[in-house]
Amino acid sequence: MIIALIFILGVGNFALHKAVMESNHPLLGQVPWFANRNGRRVAFALEFLVLLASLLLAANGWTALAWGYLIYSA
Repeated sequence: MIIALIFILGVGNFALHKAVMESNHPLLGQVPWFANRNGRRVAFALEFLVLLASLLLAANGWTALAWGYLIYSA
């Protein structure tokens, strides 16, 4: 159940991340490494690594990590 919760939160995080990246908000242009395509790929890779680490730790008994990921998602 906890793994499913973290996975659903992760899908939501990726959807929000993509929406922000495609919004072309002027603030994104002020952060130099978001301005190019490689910087955005790195940001998505970091988001994936956070999700993967959370899922792996929750699967190995760190159930309290779900609260941490919920706070991260908020």
